[in-house]
This record gives sequence, C-alpha cells and structure tokens, in this order.
Amino acid sequence: MRIKNLNLKNFRNYSDETIDFGAGLNVLYGKNAQGKTNCAEAVYYLCTGTSPRAKRDKQLIRHGSEYAEISAVAEGRYGRIEIYAKITETGRELRVNGNKIVRNADILGNLFAVFFSPRELRLIQDGPEERRRFLNVSISQLSRPYYIALVRYNRILEQRNNLLKDKNLDTVFDSLPVWDEELCKYAAVVARRRADFIEKLAPVARDMHSRLTAGAEELKIYPEKKYKGSEEELKHKLYTELSENYERDIRLGYTASGPHRDDIGIEIDGQDAKSFASQGQTRTAALSIKLAEMEIFKELSGEYPVLVLDDVMSELDLPRRKELVELTQNRQAIITCTHAERVLYGIEAFKIKIEGGKVKR
Repeated sequence: MRIKNLNLKNFRNYSDETIDFGAGLNVLYGKNAQGKTNCAEAVYYLCTGTSPRAKRDKQLIRHGSEYAEISAVAEGRYGRIEIYAKITETGRELRVNGNKIVRNADILGNLFAVFFSPRELRLIQDGPEERRRFLNVSISQLSRPYYIALVRYNRILEQRNNLLKDKNLDTVFDSLPVWDEELCKYAAVVARRRADFIEKLAPVARDMHSRLTAGAEELKIYPEKKYKGSEEELKHKLYTELSENYERDIRLGYTASGPHRDDIGIEIDGQDAKSFASQGQTRTAALSIKLAEMEIFKELSGEYPVLVLDDVMSELDLPRRKELVELTQNRQAIITCTHAERVLYGIEAFKIKIEGGKVKR
C-alpha cells in the first residue's frame, strides 16, 4: 500500500496544497507549527473516517473557511484507490473511487495506515479506554464485520444501561434477558476478534521491542480477560455472566462486565508498564506495539500499511532512531521531524519541507 499524493484544501492551516509522496521513506520536515502533523492527521482521517486529535470534524476546517476537503490517490494490491472527504460545519461527504458512501464502515479497509504520535503514549500511561481504542481502530481497519458489531454492541449497551436506571424493577428484570440476547451476539464477535488480534500482536511486539532495545528489555502483552471458545460459546458465557449479575448492575446503574470493560496487560521485564516504566521505556513500548501492528496488517491484508510517524524521533536516543529507520525499509513511511538530516543516517528518502502550510519545493 502506498499513497501517491495527498491534497488538502482549507484543512487546518492548509489553503490548497498537494503533497506528492515517494514509494519508500518520506520525511516531512520544517519548524514547529508549520503543518507537518496536520498532514499526518489527514492521512489518518482518510483511513479511518476520524481524526486522532479533533473531537468534532468542524475543527478541521481552516479558520475563516466554510468547508475543508481532503483527498488522496493511493495504490494497493487491488489497484488504484481514490478517497475524498468534504467537511462542513453541519456534516461531511465521503467518496471512495467516486462513489458516495454514507456509513463510516465503508471507508474502512480501503487505505491502511498505522499511526504513531506522542499521543500514543496514552496507550501505556492511561486507563483501559485508550487500549480498547487502539484495538478498535486497528481491528476495524482490517475487519468491517468487527466495526459493525462494535457499533451495534455499543448502541445496545447504551439502551441496557438506560434500562438499569428504571425505577420499575419488574420491567427491568423482564426486559434484561431480551436485551442481553442481542448484546451478547455482538459482544462475542468483539471479544473473539480482539483475542485473536492480541494473540498475533504479542509475540511480534516482543520481537520489535527487543530490536529497539538491543535485547536489553522484554515486553509482554496479554489480555487481562481471556476469551476461549467459538463465538457461539462466548455468546453463552457472556450471557450467563450478565444474568448472574443483574442485581449488581441494577445497584450500580450500568453494565459492569463485557468487552467494554476489558483491558490489555503491558509489562516490561515483568513489571506493569503503566506504573513503573520511565518516559523512554513508555515511548519504546508504545512504538513497538505500533510496529507490530504494521506487521499484523501485512499478515492479514497481504500488504504493508502506510506507516505514519509523527514527531517520534526527537525523544529517541541515537541507536533507537537508527533501528527505527531500518525498520521502515521496503514499505512506505511518512515521518515528520524538524531536521531531516537527523533521522536519515545515510538512508535514501524523499524529503518534503513544510513551511506555513505549504510545500517548499
């Protein structure tokens, strides 16, 4: 998978700019606050239909403009792909190869990307919600059925939680089994796909971490709750778990078990990374997980995703920067930094200078 060009119109600080990319390593460089991260954000948006930074799409529109447009031409194993997004104050329009799409699920799986920015440290440092977000974004790009199941699960979960707050307990106890039957159908899909993904991810992340640390540390990733069995078996197990805890959930006013409460354990040399890892260890662990994600994409989709590394080099020591650049070989990567010469180490790259939302050719 490779992006040939990216066009940004009224997007963040870009007025109207086209950025051409090489097939291998691309380095976007320039001073801070010039638009390098905005470019990385646009790639992520076209892959997932969401921004990694903005809570609302309208925040992506350039100040003083009525709309923003993002488009890209890419080449994948199945040929040419054109993705287009127009964002207004009231909504958006998405097109893939000229065809208008209305569901976010339909933008997924067209353009694959693995994205790393300083925000990804939250994968290690923050609570379970961040680790579930990582799983959801990654697996959704690879599996539309997963994304659809996740959306339906969350919708039914919200309705179940509203029911648990009902003061009429007879209504609650009569209605819960009906809701739980549907909830567990989708919960089983979510739980099974996550378990399979983590099982593939863990050994690759361990190996990536070993490379980045020259074998000095060991990274371990594991699901804190293990789901075993087929989707049908998981459905029955989850249904039983919910039905045995009606009184607890009614007392709490929300559903206290299920995939929406799951977490991933992350350890470095046998210690909980969230509690004991230094800033450098946290960054290396998060980066190892993202690099492993790239390899899993290749295994499951048949081609490497575009690797987007936003402002990652400045906080890594020299050996880790060199090893990371080596790991980007033979695939398309987009790296943002302030000084191109500080990340290349003699490796050939396509250098793109960004200044004030413009490509300086």
